[in-house]
Amino acid sequence: QVQPVESGGGLVQAGGSLRLSCAASGRTFSRYAMGWFRQTPGKEREFVAGISRSGSSTDYADCVKGRFIISRENAKNTVYLQMNSLKSEDTAVYYCAAKAYYFDYDALNYDYWGQGTQVTVSS
Repeated sequence: QVQPVESGGGLVQAGGSLRLSCAASGRTFSRYAMGWFRQTPGKEREFVAGISRSGSSTDYADCVKGRFIISRENAKNTVYLQMNSLKSEDTAVYYCAAKAYYFDYDALNYDYWGQGTQVTVSS
């Protein structure tokens, strides 16, 4: 079992960068695939990026591909989301989530969630 805790959100101008971190408690972090999701009011939580247990496999939503990078350090029980060339449409609450075995594009398949961190991009 892991408990993710996100940090690093904030206010940034369009074109700028932010790095989100997700620190997960527990001694079994490396057994979990991790995902980043985001949500805006009135909309469903959407997949942003996913990373495999070892970090060797990643995938991204088309809208962030080429701008965002997901990575992890299992020795630190931490997963990151580097966000570059930010746009106003990236404004959302960003969530980190964990699931056993393989990452997934459906939020319903994740078992553990953080509380979220707000990212606001001003145009």
